[in-house]
Amino acid sequence: MKKIKEKSRFISEQIRLFLKKASQSLTERQIFWTGFFFAVLITALLIQNPFWRSQRSEYKEGDILRESIIAPSDITFIDEKETETRRNEAREKVRPIFVFEANRAEMAVQNFKLTLENLFEKVSKLATTAENSNTSNNSNNRNSSSTENIDANIAIKLKEKTIFSSISETEKVLISRKFKNAEIEMVLRALRESADGYIYNDSDRQYLKNEVVVLDRQKPSQQSVQSLPETNWISLSQARENFKTRLDGIKSLSDKEKQAFYEIAEQFIQPSVFYDSDATSKALESAAQSVAPVVVSLKRQQKVASEGDYVNSEILSKIKAIENYTTSTRRWNHFFGLLALLTALYWIAWKYIEHRSPILQPLLSAKRTFTLFCSVVIVQVLINTVSFRIAEFTALQNVKAPFNDATVWAFACPFAFTSLSLALLVDRRIALFSGIFASLLTGFIALRPLEFVFYSVISSSIGVYGIKHYRSRSSLTTSGMFIGLANSATAIALIAYLQQPFVFDSVVLSVACAFMGGVMASAATAVFLPLLESAFGILTDVKLLELSNAELPLLKQLAMRAPGTNQHSHVVGQLAEEACRAIGANGLLAKIGALYHDIGKTAAPEHFIENQHGKNPHDKLKPSQSAKIIVSHVTYGMKLAKEHKLPQVIADFIPQHHGTRTLHYFLQKAKSQASSLDEIDENDFRYPGPKPQTKEAAILMIADSCEAAARSLGEPTPENLRFIVTKIIDAILADNQLDECDLTLRELSIVRETMIKALSAIYHPRIEYPGYVPPPKEVSKPAAYEDLPKYSTPEEIPISKGGEIEEEAFEHSKPAKRGK
Repeated sequence: MKKIKEKSRFISEQIRLFLKKASQSLTERQIFWTGFFFAVLITALLIQNPFWRSQRSEYKEGDILRESIIAPSDITFIDEKETETRRNEAREKVRPIFVFEANRAEMAVQNFKLTLENLFEKVSKLATTAENSNTSNNSNNRNSSSTENIDANIAIKLKEKTIFSSISETEKVLISRKFKNAEIEMVLRALRESADGYIYNDSDRQYLKNEVVVLDRQKPSQQSVQSLPETNWISLSQARENFKTRLDGIKSLSDKEKQAFYEIAEQFIQPSVFYDSDATSKALESAAQSVAPVVVSLKRQQKVASEGDYVNSEILSKIKAIENYTTSTRRWNHFFGLLALLTALYWIAWKYIEHRSPILQPLLSAKRTFTLFCSVVIVQVLINTVSFRIAEFTALQNVKAPFNDATVWAFACPFAFTSLSLALLVDRRIALFSGIFASLLTGFIALRPLEFVFYSVISSSIGVYGIKHYRSRSSLTTSGMFIGLANSATAIALIAYLQQPFVFDSVVLSVACAFMGGVMASAATAVFLPLLESAFGILTDVKLLELSNAELPLLKQLAMRAPGTNQHSHVVGQLAEEACRAIGANGLLAKIGALYHDIGKTAAPEHFIENQHGKNPHDKLKPSQSAKIIVSHVTYGMKLAKEHKLPQVIADFIPQHHGTRTLHYFLQKAKSQASSLDEIDENDFRYPGPKPQTKEAAILMIADSCEAAARSLGEPTPENLRFIVTKIIDAILADNQLDECDLTLRELSIVRETMIKALSAIYHPRIEYPGYVPPPKEVSKPAAYEDLPKYSTPEEIPISKGGEIEEEAFEHSKPAKRGK
């Protein structure tokens, strides 16, 4: 077992190395198109694989057709059954061949004579030996070759001598007296007459017909046709019985003598006609081969039989001909044609995805989206082929309607799996397209292609729009039941369209299977969704919501060590979510990204304004040291994200929400304190980047700066908020921080207005109630937004050239000078 594991591990490692080496030797374009054609090939094999759908109908005579049979092309075939029937008729007309030997009667007589002579000679020798023994005569040269009857004294000697004990009782009877020549002649005549004529062996009776062909062995070229051989011919047993009857007619013979003659002579009565099996077989084969095959022609689209018809021999032969047509060499033509069609379909899918509108998953490039699309479609085709095969098998196991109808069972196929999965993983447009795409492929597999394509399209479309918000795992179950209800209605519509009677059992089974199809779609999605999420690094809403759990280590640590940053992150998340929703981006992704974007501040929380208790540590640090501490919260945040295995799409918000902006005010302070500008390296005061790569990251950058500026306003009026939001967005644009994302100016305008509206809702001024005195603030309590220094005008807020809010660069005791 250990050796097997080691060998398996070695093989796996070799395969991995081979694939790695192969991928390194290929360009990205070559890898993509290799995967493209691999997806086409796998799909084609799944569709045409005989393991999924039997290439044989398994019909037999007397069955009822479950579907109409249409000829796929012009087909010419030999009707084997009809041809064999006609050849059997030709064989029936062939006469059995017998061989006749005319000299059988004479041979029987001669053999009988020879036997008698041998018997008499034998007895004569025995008698002579006995006589010589009694008289003590030494002469042994006496001749007894005569064939005449033996003397009476010999008979007396036989009775007296025990030396003749070797002679049988039958032979004793024949030599017991001297027979007259006339008696012997009568016996020979009876034998000749009994052995003469056409005598056949009893075992050959089965080959006798009304007419047979007789060949004379002595004259092979001559043959005759004998009619009614059973009437004119006699069997061997009958011939021997006739001999016995003729012996009974000889009155001078006693019964014992007649029986003795019969026992000696019957063996010489043999058949005179013999069945020639070889010659007859050749004649049968020649007659069968002389019959031309029965050729049947079917025209393209010709209906061979309709659904519900009984299967007879003619229909069965045509069905088998169509099956042989599809499984012959033309099957390769069909396969290559299928490859061409699938290549065209996949190419259309690729172009659609390549030129699609932006989707909600930032990590999914066009090629990654297409890879995900192909993966889900292949799984759908696999599910469909297995489901249809199970439906056929289940129908074959039942004989009672509607349980013997494979179409009804096929309603349980989870057609909505593709659209449901991609609606959760990508977006609705891709999901709807994929549902229609998979439905077209269903037409290559389905029992009723047209009907099931429509059924699949409807089911897939309901799957796309049946799950609006995937915020809990139970949403899939609800969506599956909704799809099941839609499937049930569609199944009833199809029953009506097919003009099938609304039988209660049939309708109930169809509705039950259709509803199960919806539930199975959600179940399949639940099984494959985590695998696809992991393989493609996709975050669904449920996964994102799980990341928002405040009890997670990172968020719990942030709330405890940097409560001000934690509060800031929540407000930024709220702003980013509203702005993303306004332009159709992924608001939940931006919100969760905001929760983690400043986790690096837990390393030195007191060095950031939202966590300070009134004293600014940067007042005692060199600008370069302060810049290093502030910039390090990005690198430390990335380190924490990696240690806690934060999804990459969330971790990307950490560096991208600062982009490559500089700490402008710290840089200026450093320049003012330096004796020479050459001593200052601007890169020491710059964030590592990269710039925002997605709309969500860009909006988070804007929300981060806008929230920091808004909380510093003494009077957060709509006008003041509009001023700072506009100034921040303009500064970010001027610093080219949005060059690498696809956020448009129109969307930026929507983001600005949404951000102003959201900030106004959060920071609206409080109403002063007469007689109400607010409680005094405690200096020792952690910094809340009310505890931070406020700016009287928006112009005072230290907004850098890149749109950063650098309050840490100024002394808290001099708020009036921060904007200068």
